[in-house]
Amino acid sequence: MPLVSVVMLSYNNEKFTAEAIESVLGQDFDDFELIIVDDASTDSSRQIIQKYAAEDPRIRVILHKANCGIAKTANDGNDRATGDFLGCIASDDIWMKDKLSKQLAVLESNEDLIIWTEGEVIDERGTPMGKSFSELIGSVSEKKSGDVFRELLERTHVFGSTMLYKRVNQGDIRYDERLKYANDWKFELDLAAKYEFHYIAEPLAHYRIHADNTWGGKPPNLEKRLAYHQERIFVLKCALRQYRHRMSAETKATLLERLGFSYYELGQNRKALTDYLLAITHSPFRKSNLQYPRRFLQFMRNALSLELKERK
Repeated sequence: MPLVSVVMLSYNNEKFTAEAIESVLGQDFDDFELIIVDDASTDSSRQIIQKYAAEDPRIRVILHKANCGIAKTANDGNDRATGDFLGCIASDDIWMKDKLSKQLAVLESNEDLIIWTEGEVIDERGTPMGKSFSELIGSVSEKKSGDVFRELLERTHVFGSTMLYKRVNQGDIRYDERLKYANDWKFELDLAAKYEFHYIAEPLAHYRIHADNTWGGKPPNLEKRLAYHQERIFVLKCALRQYRHRMSAETKATLLERLGFSYYELGQNRKALTDYLLAITHSPFRKSNLQYPRRFLQFMRNALSLELKERK
């Protein structure tokens, strides 16, 4: 069996797929298998994948007959993995040639770490854009190593195409197939609830910006923004149910504040007000309680207005 299983998620990335595959095959460490899961691409991605698979026995291919979504695609790849360690790469990203070897060197001292690295942002043509992944998503000052559960409650800031961890440690943690936009965030939260993360500041992968990716592409439309807030509420509520025992009062307050904000964005003002008030009761002296007086007053005004309308 290989030491490392690499799962590549593919969907309509014909312009980038070959480069992504070659970046894995070109690692200076070669004890790995590459499992490519194509989610019913309608472009030439499948032909490209099958060509490489015919030439390299380390490549295994799963072809979905119908589009199943990114969470199902990731789960299918992970379920087929046989290596001691498990990593993932999107078919539009690129690994540096020493990515795996440098991560494995860290894991030698502690196999239970979730290793991830910084990334360099490139454009569609592969030209560096002069910024890191952390700069792109505004997470430069975020805590990136150790117990990052609390930080991940606010939002994901991990470059998923760089993660590497012991496969058996994943246990029953899976990408939630009910989620379209927040499945990676929930997955990372579930891992962070059990294991410490280790961040390598060196960019060991390229994150490609193009029209269809999540970060840095075209701004999401209203429908996508609302769907994201609905999924955000789902993830935060799951975290509150499953991991309440490991949350401090301040962490619970942060979670409730985030819930309130998403309810507010969805126009559900009563729920927003309720969660905001609960956040204050859990941690009344937090600075952030004083940072949103205008929003708090807006919650109250909207909620009271709704109450009066319903009584008429």
